[in-house]
Amino acid sequence: MKVRPSAIIVKDQAILTLRYRYQSTDVFALPGGNPDPGETLQEALSRELTEELNIKAIAGTMVVCGEVIWREVSRETLHMVFATHITEGIPQINPEQTTALEIVWLPVSELHSRLLYPNFGKHIQQYLSNAVLPGYVGVADQPYIC
Repeated sequence: MKVRPSAIIVKDQAILTLRYRYQSTDVFALPGGNPDPGETLQEALSRELTEELNIKAIAGTMVVCGEVIWREVSRETLHMVFATHITEGIPQINPEQTTALEIVWLPVSELHSRLLYPNFGKHIQQYLSNAVLPGYVGVADQPYIC
């Protein structure tokens, strides 16, 4: 099973996502990536944000954790989502490090109706509305569309 840290970065009641297009479906991914050997999850997340979005950021509290299991391709990933704050820079896509099409500040009110990766929209809304950490939420309802 892979482990993937990702970030919740909030600005003006919206979260930073990266839009990808698979077949005819938009997927809004929380920025993040896979740790390199010897990295902590928070270090990996900070590095990925620098590489992909040209920002410096600090990963704080883990907000939600859950699994994506795609039996179609025998792939499992444990996602750990951290409250993250930008300390330097303005997010912009680095096409050498990501295939994302664009940055989208997705309104929090739309999280339940958009396909996120990982698909934890309702849990993120819960966290942002009352600052309760959802913790481990089990297996995400994540359709395989790649």
